[in-house]
Amino acid sequence: MAPLLTGEDVLRRLFAGVTEQTFEVELGIAEQPLIEYLVNMLLRFLRQEAIYRVRDTTGHRLTQVVDMVAEAEHREPRPRREIHRHIGDFTLFFSGLYPEHLPKLQAPDRKDYLVDYCGQGKRSYSIAASYVDDEESKEEARVLKLLSEEFELCSEGLHRVRRELNALPLLMNKSA
Repeated sequence: MAPLLTGEDVLRRLFAGVTEQTFEVELGIAEQPLIEYLVNMLLRFLRQEAIYRVRDTTGHRLTQVVDMVAEAEHREPRPRREIHRHIGDFTLFFSGLYPEHLPKLQAPDRKDYLVDYCGQGKRSYSIAASYVDDEESKEEARVLKLLSEEFELCSEGLHRVRRELNALPLLMNKSA
């Protein structure tokens, strides 16, 4: 008898299948570590607290990229790397999966009004990739460098992933 799958296992398989199909078949990007990274990001960002996990030194949640960048500059190398990786994920997540939210995130009354999410995402992934202190971080650095170099293509890929997920009957609420 096959072991029972948890909800996270089911979502992981779903996200992995759709992401692999989109990136490998449609976009021609057969980079398994990149695909795994994106699947893990999708799973991590299912929780809103993960999307807005960066906090300043007093514990206040940072919700704007400008504030996250400023906070990263005041940190030691390892936390700085993690904040820049998160900024890359944050900007990729919204520009790829939820571009319709960008006008709200970059409204004239917000600090992010003039932030180029694509440019900042590329820059942050590049900065995060530059911090390599062991073998594990070396592999992740390679993926982060690729995300920096191919940010626009990854954003488009995530947009397609969302479209595919939205088309699945099990994710649609037909009673609404």
